[in-house]
Formats: sequence, C-alpha cells, structure tokens
Amino acid sequence: MLVPKSDLHNNRVVIASNRLPVNVARTGGQLQITPSVGGLTTGLSSFHRCKGGLWIGWPGINPTSSKTKVDLEKTLQHDYNCLPVYLSASDLKKYYYGFSNRTLWPLFHYFTTYCTFNASEWETYQKVNQMFCQKLIDVVRPDDIIWIHDYHLLLLPEMLRSNIPDITIGFFLHIPFPSMEVFRYLPWREEILQGMLGADLIGFHTYDYTRHFFSCALRILGKEQVFGQINSGNRMVRVETFPMGIDADKFSEAATSPTVKKEKELLQNNLNTEKIILSVDRLDFTKGIPEHLQVFERFLEKYPEWHGRIIYVLLCVPSRTKVEEYQQLKSEIDEIVGKINGRYGTPGWQPVLYIYRSLPFEELTALYSAADIALVTPLRDGMNLVAKEYLACQSQTKKGVLILSETAGSAAELGEAFIVNPRNIEMVGEAINHGLSAPAEEKEAWISLMFQRIKTYNIFRWAEDFINQLAQAREQREQSQHRFLTKENQAEVIESYRRAKSRLLLLDFDGTLVSLKKRPEQVRPDSKLLKILSALKAEPKNTVVVISGRDQNYLSDWLGKTGVDMVAEHGTWLYESTGGNWRLSAENITTYWKENFYPVLEKFSESTPGSFIEEKSHALAWHYRKADPELGQQRTKELVDTLRTLLSGTSLQVLLGNKVVEIKPSGVNKGKAALHWLEKLESWDFILAVGDDWTDEDIFAVLPEEAWSIKVGFVPITKAHYFMSSSDEVRNLLKSLAGA
Repeated sequence: MLVPKSDLHNNRVVIASNRLPVNVARTGGQLQITPSVGGLTTGLSSFHRCKGGLWIGWPGINPTSSKTKVDLEKTLQHDYNCLPVYLSASDLKKYYYGFSNRTLWPLFHYFTTYCTFNASEWETYQKVNQMFCQKLIDVVRPDDIIWIHDYHLLLLPEMLRSNIPDITIGFFLHIPFPSMEVFRYLPWREEILQGMLGADLIGFHTYDYTRHFFSCALRILGKEQVFGQINSGNRMVRVETFPMGIDADKFSEAATSPTVKKEKELLQNNLNTEKIILSVDRLDFTKGIPEHLQVFERFLEKYPEWHGRIIYVLLCVPSRTKVEEYQQLKSEIDEIVGKINGRYGTPGWQPVLYIYRSLPFEELTALYSAADIALVTPLRDGMNLVAKEYLACQSQTKKGVLILSETAGSAAELGEAFIVNPRNIEMVGEAINHGLSAPAEEKEAWISLMFQRIKTYNIFRWAEDFINQLAQAREQREQSQHRFLTKENQAEVIESYRRAKSRLLLLDFDGTLVSLKKRPEQVRPDSKLLKILSALKAEPKNTVVVISGRDQNYLSDWLGKTGVDMVAEHGTWLYESTGGNWRLSAENITTYWKENFYPVLEKFSESTPGSFIEEKSHALAWHYRKADPELGQQRTKELVDTLRTLLSGTSLQVLLGNKVVEIKPSGVNKGKAALHWLEKLESWDFILAVGDDWTDEDIFAVLPEEAWSIKVGFVPITKAHYFMSSSDEVRNLLKSLAGA
C-alpha cells in the first residue's frame, strides 16, 4: 500500500550510481554525449528527467586535460543535471572490471566459479567508493535525499553516514542478493554488510533477496530483524521490497506511433516470416544466451513443421568487451549461431538473425511490437526489465507471449507468463510450441493482466514508493535521535543526582554493566566496574541495586564486596546489604517442577548444536547464543510454544530474554523486585534505571514518570525514556555520578 506523500517529495534527490545516464565518448577529436545503455540507467532516466535533482557517476571517459574536465563537468551539470566522478584506467580496471564484475557480480548471481578474490582490487573498490563519498560531501545540501544504487557502491552508505550523520540515505540493489551459503564466500562480507547498513532504507527487487539479506545480517553480524528493521548502532535500518518498474506508457505509446509502425512494417517485410521469437540481452554469462540458442536448436529439431516459418531474432548488446570471460562468451555465441544456421538454414531462410549491437529506441520498440514470443530466460537476474518493456509494446495488439525464467526477479510479478526453468531445454522448447499455438483470446487476457500491473506499478510509482518509505525511515530516525542520552541530557542527570538527598539506582548486569559473551560464565566484572559500584555504594545518600538474571551465588561471589543490594534470577531472590542474607521474594516458590521440564530443554539442546541448559536454584534457562542464529530462532519458537502448552494452569511462566528462554515461577519479575526498593520511600529525589533486555522492561514499567530510565541498545519499542549505545557509555555515566 502506498503511504501518503511525504515532505521529502519537495527535496532534491541526488542519485549516485556507477554510470551516469549519459555516456561521454571521444569521436573525431570531439566529445559526444549519448544516452547510456543498461537497465538501471534506462529505468531511472525517466524518473531523473521528471524530478530533476542531480546524478553523480562515471561518465565513461577520463579526459587528460584539466580544462576539458572542468568544461565537461559544466556541460553535464547544466544540460543533464549530472556530475562526473572521473576514474583513472587503473581504478577502472580494479574497481569496475575487477572487484565489481569479477567478484561481486558473479557471486551475487551464484556463479561462484567465476569469482576472483583479489585484495588489491578490494582496496581500489574501497578507494573509488570513497571518491564517490567525497564528491557527494562536496555538493549535498542538508535536506537532500541521497539515493545510492547498485553493487558498485555497497560501501558508500556507511562512508557517507560517517561524514554526514544526519543525511537521508536510501540504497537500492538492482541485482540479486544471494543466500547466506553463497554470500559467506566473500572475504570482506562484514564490511559489505556494514556499508549497506549505513542507509536509512535498503531496497531489493524481491522478497527472496530481502530474506537473504536478513539472514546474512543475522548470521554474519548477529543483527536480528524486528518488523523488517535492523538495529545498526543508534539507528534502525528499514529493509523493504520494491519491484522496479518501467515507464510503461512511454513504450506503449511509442509502439503505436507512426515512426515505430513504419519500422515494424519494414522489419516484417525484410524478415518475411510467419512468427518471430525475440530475445534482448546484454552480453553476460548470467543471461543464458548459449542456453537460448540450444533451446531454439532443440525446438527446430523437435518441431520440423516450423522450418522456414519462424525466425529467432537474437539481439545481444555488447558489454564488458575488454573482459576475457566475455570475449570467450561472444565467441561461443558466434559459434552456436553459425552451427544452427548452417544446419537448418536454406537459401531462402535463416533461422537465427543475430544482431550484436544496441538498437535505437524506435527500432527496439518495433522489434518488441512485432515479436510473437519474447524469450526472457536468464539463468539469474535481479529483475529484468526487458520482460516489462515487451509487455508494454504488446499492450495494443495483445498477440504476444512472454516466456520468462523463474530465476528472474520479474517472475514474482508476471505470473501469467510461461514460467520456465532456464536450464531445462525441453521445458522451454515446449513453452515456445505452446505459445505459438495458444488461442488469441488467451494471449489477449494474459497480456492485459500483466500490462495493467506494470502500468500501475511503473517506474514513477516505484520511485515514489521508495521515497515515501525513506521519509518514514528518516522520521523514525529523527524521533529516535531525540531519545538518545546526549551530553546535555547527561549533564542534567548529573545535576539532578548532585541535588538529590535520596537516590535509587536500579542497574541490570549482563549487557548493561558488562558486555554480553557467548557463554554466561565468561562474563567477569573487571576491577574498574567494581570500583565504580563501590564508590556509588559508599555515598550515604545512595541505594544501589543490581537486578540480574544471574543466580545468587554468582552475584555474591563477584559483587558481594561492593556492598550493593542485589536481585537474582529476575526477581526470585532479594539481597539487602543491611540484612546480609538472600531471601525469596515470594512465598510458595517451589523447585519440584524442574525434574519434569529439564528433559524438555535437554531434547531441544540435543537438536540445537551450540545451545545449553543453565540450572538455577528456582529456574531453568535454555541459552542459544552460540547456536546457529536462524536455527536458534526457529527452535526458540518451537520451545516457547511447547512450554506454554505444558505450563498452562501451573504457577510457572516462560521468560524470553536475550538469546535465552527461561522457566521460572510466575508472578516474579524484575519490576516486582524493583518495587521492593521503590516503596521504601514515599518519594525518591533521584531514580536511575538502566537495562538492555526485554526483562528490564518490567522495571521501566513500574517507575514514576520523573525517573531517569535508559535502554542500552536501540529498539523500536521500549518503556524507557532514553537510549544509550553500549555498556561502556553506561559505565562512563556511572563513573561521572560517582565523581559528582
């Protein structure tokens, strides 16, 4: 659903991509500027022309003269709203032909055997991303929207965020995002993910790509998604699915224009055939062009009745012609075309018309309009806009058939097409045969449904949808920024503390006073923390309470000498330094139930490598911090469902913590434990509560409105008034209080 227009719609949109929407080349000693070829630039050019703004990218040339560079920059900015980033031949070789297209491109398309992992190319990739960053820093205004595109600039969002923290950044990936099993091949996987997470909003073409990104963020960075958002320090990064559209009306109207109609008639007269099969692909191993030809060869072999009556127009747009793998692919295609034409061709009929160049818009539109079948069967493709362009050009005649690969992103939208496995030659050949013989009314119905869909969700709707979501993400970020405990806020805390005559400090332990570890027993409070707690406790006006999920033995051993009051097992045990003994927080708390539930937890531990059981005096905890994150999440849901069924009608409860599921007596929590101290005085002059876990929300819930409540780590929903980023910040604040 499209949300109402945001206030960002009047802001300037600054697009950053590897290539500009125009290409600059030197011809006859003069610089010539022509439209760029490529799905990204073609699709976004309509939006850019409509909205204005600025586009930053490589112009396709690196003039040697400083004057020429300056003059070209002025021309590009004045006439095309573009700014160039000039790349040297070495940069281009390592950043573009190297890391971008010999590492990221094949890896993200699942062609791992094509990948190279070169440290020097990675360094240049970082360098060029930094060059783009500096160019943006030089020209952006505070209210600009920065929209970064594609795999060439994966590091740019975080680089820009580090330099301009409050800028609004969107990032869209136009190719697939691979599964975790493939992505983890990349030696620099953490840096790539962190780079992308510098954005406020990350967009993908399909839900599968979004799901893969969430999986990688979880399993590589340990970052869980909450309602489609990922915590990145002091921000929540929104991750959404936006299937990119085209300017459907542009193609539809062009197909009925006199110029295109004339081109179409000329084409049909020259080809002189009953049926036309068309494929339009950039030269690339992901497009499956040799497989296209093998399909057509098998079709001719299996259906000889079509000999002399059908022509396959193979339009192949040159790409990365300097890369050896692409040169080899070109040779392979040439060889297969020659083989088919030599085997089946006759003096009056050539089965394959091979065009190795890009075509002007009118000629391409005429081809789309004339084709009876569009063969769009890439081996892997982020979206593939050719399928949508073909449908738009067929919107009037409605006589065409779209055969579409299930591994193209557009297959998720265009379900009325013949969806095929591109490597199943027999399946694709049969689809061609069925498409040729399909009744006219069926083809008309298919085209009508798919065209209406791409007309509704066109390139403008896609961009508007993205910008609206980006506005929401920015608004959320701005609201959350106001809740972080600034230096000014901390000064207020310290001043309030200094004036107070009665002070209560309620402090969580793991994740708040000390950082979390894989296993609980690895956590040890250091001497600096013990010194801070001791100093706070030594102040007569203070009551310091450490409220933890730890058992009482651990807390006594490590914190007993500080003299602070303590709460163990999430409120089950209370300790007051004046009394010197631990006591249960409620009557009738039993332990007999543990022998019944231990086997249940044991079963889940056996099926979840890395998980383990912690037995406390009056609780059982199942930890999965060391388990595979996704498996741990799945087992947690299963375990919680199982336990809630078993615990129904008992005096026990299930408690969900940070990577832990705990069974404990019901009616016992940190909030009720905190009330024991809160009620000691009718009114405290100063109350500070700090925690990082969901269990600490019970403490925040019982505090008076004037209390200082702080959540460690940013989450979308909390009862705390403020956020702090880490346990180190908490300790620095407590140290300041101790010195006050």
